Amino acid sequence: MARHTGPVCRLCRREGDKLFLKGARCLTAKCPVEKRGYIPGQHGPNSKARRAKTSDYSLQLREKQKVRRLYGVLEAQFQRYFREALKKRGVTGAQLMILLERRLDNVVYRAGFASSRPAARQLVSHAHFTVNGHPVDVPSYLVKGGDKIAVRDTSRPLTYWKTLVEEKEAPGTPQWISPDRQNLSIIVQALPTREQIEAPVREQLVVEYYSR
Repeated sequence: MARHTGPVCRLCRREGDKLFLKGARCLTAKCPVEKRGYIPGQHGPNSKARRAKTSDYSLQLREKQKVRRLYGVLEAQFQRYFREALKKRGVTGAQLMILLERRLDNVVYRAGFASSRPAARQLVSHAHFTVNGHPVDVPSYLVKGGDKIAVRDTSRPLTYWKTLVEEKEAPGTPQWISPDRQNLSIIVQALPTREQIEAPVREQLVVEYYSR
């Protein structure tokens, strides 16, 4: 399965919630979820599929798809995260969310260094970052407590980073990371807890989906 390359706003409409795949546009009145709050399709909001009764399986599937699309993870990748979460102590759903939050592209997004997770993924894959002084171009790289993420010296002269330094820090940065825009760096203070992860998902439904 290839990565989705079509209109990302259709994904938000399909899941019935904002996945913030378009950055600042998602916060404006132009957001299609605000303008057309029904699932996409040629028959509009009154089609038979939209009026159909929702089953338990459907709820579980949609929640799994929402989480997967929120973090931009392919199905095979997502299953690997789930299997790893099963091996860890504690609540499986919470461990799954913590693994997803630890992705390097998510940390870059959470720190306000990118307007969306897709934008952060592109920055990471273009090798603009180092982790503890070593270049990393893998968006799925899992950070650890104490890691220092920084923009590479060769990338700092780019206009994008100069503009970022001049902008005000965005509110809502998670407590488990400390971004420093002036020095273009991020410190991972500790691994996140489930309570520190602000994501509009019910991960228990994902666990139920894979436990069928």
